[in-house]
Amino acid sequence: MSLTLDAAAQDLLFREAQTANTFTDEPVTDEQIQAIYDLVKYAPTAFNQSPLRITLIRSEQSRQRLVNHAMGANGPKTLTAPLTVLLSVDLDFHEKLPTLFPHAPGVKDAFFSELATREAAGSLNATLQAGYFILGIRAAGLAAGPMTGFDFGGIDKDFFGDGKQKSFLVINIGKPGADAFFPRSPRLAFDEAVATV
Repeated sequence: MSLTLDAAAQDLLFREAQTANTFTDEPVTDEQIQAIYDLVKYAPTAFNQSPLRITLIRSEQSRQRLVNHAMGANGPKTLTAPLTVLLSVDLDFHEKLPTLFPHAPGVKDAFFSELATREAAGSLNATLQAGYFILGIRAAGLAAGPMTGFDFGGIDKDFFGDGKQKSFLVINIGKPGADAFFPRSPRLAFDEAVATV
């Protein structure tokens, strides 16, 4: 059985897409990010909680603040990317549930009155949204360079001092530059990853 999505789109989103480590200096516009968001906002989340928050790191001052929390090569890569985004979990996502999940107004208090519960649920669902966000970047004809090699506790203090957001991923975005990609690493075979019970 073949997939409904045509082969060129499959290549763009999956087979030929890789994590980029270098970028050209071509800007990534607010319009491109708006188009990406308008596509990926439909990612599934429990109770439609939509806890992911995206911070665009545009100014040189903000970029340097972010790089101060980077590990290893992530700092230099981030300094030269046309756009860097910081992904975080909104720990007060439940306040928007009456709007996002209007057919069950009691969900906000019944399930998410405790911070620990919101942090666990929000982290899982924001990570799911982040995967969709990376696919959206690829759908826009751009490359993504997602990174976790940062001191996220330090980032949270620096960027979200009120404790209402918890960062978990940094993504450099742009057109791939010279030697942008490492050789593709192997993947598990179908029978190694998929079981029938």
